[in-house]
Amino acid sequence: MRLLRNRAIRVSGVILLVISVFALFGPWISPNDYLSTSFDRSLLPPSTVGAHLFGTDDLGRDLFVRTMLGIRVTLMVAIVASFVSLVIGVTYGAIAGFVGGRVDAAMMRFVDTLYALPFIFFVILLMVAFERNFLLIFVAIGAVNWLDMARIVRGQTLSLREREFVDAARLTGVSTGRIIFRHIAPNLIGIVVVYVTLTIPQAILVESFLSFLGLGVQEPQTSLGALVDAGVNQMEGAAWVLLIPAGLLAAILMCFNFLGDGLRDFFDARHVD
Repeated sequence: MRLLRNRAIRVSGVILLVISVFALFGPWISPNDYLSTSFDRSLLPPSTVGAHLFGTDDLGRDLFVRTMLGIRVTLMVAIVASFVSLVIGVTYGAIAGFVGGRVDAAMMRFVDTLYALPFIFFVILLMVAFERNFLLIFVAIGAVNWLDMARIVRGQTLSLREREFVDAARLTGVSTGRIIFRHIAPNLIGIVVVYVTLTIPQAILVESFLSFLGLGVQEPQTSLGALVDAGVNQMEGAAWVLLIPAGLLAAILMCFNFLGDGLRDFFDARHVD
């Protein structure tokens, strides 16, 4: 109840839920599909005529259905990429922080080395090298997005490993791996949850940027970034082709950021209590 009383969490959660429900069920309800083209209905403005609620694009395809599918792909890429970065970052950071010493120093120098590499160019190289495989988008974004998570988890683990319950586990002969995953990791849930909600917008931006450059999702599939890219070419004569997907993309990003801020305030208040 205390979590739901937070206005940022409540409003952002409701908006994200509504967008997700429309993205999931909207294409099923609409009589149109995302592949059918017709130059007779090219660049129609938003209207209830023909059930083109968001209008049509330059190929006559229904923009409502394509936008809903684009939201699906964008959210799926962002969530899966964030999960990949979560698994790698928490495991790496917890091991480095708990073991300490030379192992910690070597592991964190590796992280510093990766920080020196240009992030977005590394992702682009992966996409080009593997021929822009759709599944690789998940791995490419998540595999290079875990560095901040690893540093945060490592810092928290350095303080947790000195706690009494960890000393008690050591004295009873509990293995290092069991201590990390049964005693350290559960105490990292608060900060990890907050950071994941802030990682998702970053993953969305990276995916949108790649799709905007033509290196992400390929036709006939689409994403919000690909829709924005297509809308830029039509912004003078058919502004809705750009404004609708761009507006939804901005709304999703703001909601996740507000959600992360609200969760951070909630966990901070609970920690004080």
